[in-house]
Amino acid sequence: MSDGRVSLNEAQAGGPDEYPGGPRCPPEPSRSPCTDQPDLQGPSAVSFSSADLSPSPAEPSGLLSLPWEILIKIASHLPAQCVINELPKVCHVLGAVARDSTAWQLRAQRLIGSRARFPVGPREDFDWPTACLEMEQLIRCWTEEHEAKQSREDEEHRNLEQGRGANVGGQEDAAEEVGVGAVAQGVAYGANVVVEFVMKDEEMQPVLDDQMARLRIELEDRLKDGALIEDGRVAVNADVGQEAALRGHDVFMNQENGEQAEGMEHQASTHPSAPPAVECITLPSSHIALVNSVLLLGREGAICATASRDWNVKLWDLQAGTNGTLLDTLVKRGEFSTHRGWVWCLASEGALLASGGFDSTVRLWDLQAGGADRGLIQTGAAVLCLSCQTDVLLAGTFDKMIRMYDIRAAEPLVRSLNCHVSAVMCLTADDKYIISGSKDRTVAVYDRRAGKYLQKIHLNSYLLSMSHSGNEVWMGDGRGMLQCFSMQAGTLKHLFQFDVGHTAVVTGVHSSHGSLYTCSTDRTVKVHLPSAPPRTLCTLHHQNSIHGLSAKAGVLAVASGGVGVDIYRPRQ
Repeated sequence: MSDGRVSLNEAQAGGPDEYPGGPRCPPEPSRSPCTDQPDLQGPSAVSFSSADLSPSPAEPSGLLSLPWEILIKIASHLPAQCVINELPKVCHVLGAVARDSTAWQLRAQRLIGSRARFPVGPREDFDWPTACLEMEQLIRCWTEEHEAKQSREDEEHRNLEQGRGANVGGQEDAAEEVGVGAVAQGVAYGANVVVEFVMKDEEMQPVLDDQMARLRIELEDRLKDGALIEDGRVAVNADVGQEAALRGHDVFMNQENGEQAEGMEHQASTHPSAPPAVECITLPSSHIALVNSVLLLGREGAICATASRDWNVKLWDLQAGTNGTLLDTLVKRGEFSTHRGWVWCLASEGALLASGGFDSTVRLWDLQAGGADRGLIQTGAAVLCLSCQTDVLLAGTFDKMIRMYDIRAAEPLVRSLNCHVSAVMCLTADDKYIISGSKDRTVAVYDRRAGKYLQKIHLNSYLLSMSHSGNEVWMGDGRGMLQCFSMQAGTLKHLFQFDVGHTAVVTGVHSSHGSLYTCSTDRTVKVHLPSAPPRTLCTLHHQNSIHGLSAKAGVLAVASGGVGVDIYRPRQ
């Protein structure tokens, strides 16, 4: 941190010797009384003029007289929410602490651990304060042994400080302890790499087929205990047969009536035990078939939409009643159900809610008008995924197409995109690009403004879920693996492939700057910190396959198999 401070002052004052002890009051260049005091910006890239601060004729004393590093160290022990919301109200100096990029990066490193890479994608324009705030909330809610974890982090930090002055022998011991954990974080594995390695005695050996099952079980156990990184063993990939994955997906797509009956039988049973800081409720039974998709709505995630194979979409108020209250079943006047087939996916933008079904339609609903019907779009094939943007609705369909619609127009179809040779299973988009994943095991990038495809990446398994946050795109594939990509200037680059312990299709992924949620047909939901490798905080085991999830403002909704929907939220 001191190196960064010196470099900034060299640019401003000509050399490191002109930067004494620590910050006092940031000077104005033209005010001679303050020329002997250092620049309060310290090691950060924060820029503000001296006019932002109120210079005091008296010499600073107390807390403000401490060196900048000490102020940063003190602030690092305060909750991120306090640093963001409260310190700027005290004075300009402490407000500068809240804006110090280096301080937030150090906090993130302490939360993630020194051996993990964060962020996984590009660091440019990364929102460090939001990431730290989300990670602290996630750790507080989803880690049962929060105090023990904090002690481990503090011990790790002390060991890191001591390690800087260790001799060569000590460094060799540390390197041996880290093992492949440090190596794997610095290597970007290509999307087509399908060999898994374990580092042992500084030799890289391929994992044989007869070792695969034992290794996967071991890794899953270690992930649950949070010990994956600590013993230095990392699974880069898991060679699960493609045919087996496809068979698992077929089972997922075509559940037998027996499983539906089992789901209805168990939906009222006790839900998976959550950490003490998390409250779990199960929405009252209302659907009569499997719930395929859930979506949290509103800024605080107070409303939940559920889509089911009973052809209906329902809206729930999560803040009313003990276990939530059913608000409405979305039905057009004169109809007896939301769709005329399975409802497979949901998407929203502002007051607009869109539902896509196997009846080859997208239906639009106005949430501000209490779920009033806003129209119907014929897609020509079963709708498997949706994305709502401000000016366009995107639908990925079973007939290999991505269709763009302008819902304001009388003829809403704008364009049909054909870049895949099989069904479009998932997609995500912003105002510039569309990223889509297909059953043909490819990922395609389309430039909306230029009106052309930019690239196509071939993978070793099809994708069923993806989530785009900032410059990172996380995807879940048919073998239970997580794929992480960076997205910059229209270029999608594969960064890492992770085995986080899922043993079947990853049916849902939600990522943000400081959180990562995944679910699978292996009947588990996992909560991670989005590092490389992901740090798994909690695994929730359900009785049935998990078909989807949604997360917003600390609330997590899970389509927990059968007709049940579980809601996890921080205890008040």
